[in-house]
Amino acid sequence: MPSHDHMVATVAAYLRGFAEGDADLICGLFAEDATLEDPVGSPPCIGGDAIRRFYTRIMKEGGARLELNGPVRTTARCAAFAFSSYLTRGGVDIRVDPIDVFEFDEAGKIKSMRAYWGPMNQVTTS
Repeated sequence: MPSHDHMVATVAAYLRGFAEGDADLICGLFAEDATLEDPVGSPPCIGGDAIRRFYTRIMKEGGARLELNGPVRTTARCAAFAFSSYLTRGGVDIRVDPIDVFEFDEAGKIKSMRAYWGPMNQVTTS
């Protein structure tokens, strides 16, 4: 089972991947058979190729700056963290305030990622 320190370090690497615009860094954190649901309720990305397409698209659209809003919470095989995502789409500055939950496999890779946010968690800032 991954340790608290490992899960927190994985979240830090995920945030760094966004800061550096590095989809490869982010994708390397996921297990090959992982699932990603962003936001929860949308069709999931299943497997490494689909997850890579998801993050590559985000980076091509200009990425996002992520700012952690408090400590990473961990229990058993999961890490949950609240953050603000600042991005620009179509010339409009936007802030989204999600909570992401990572579930880890035995090897310490992200097995599933679920992003909890909806229209009420998104505001125009420009």
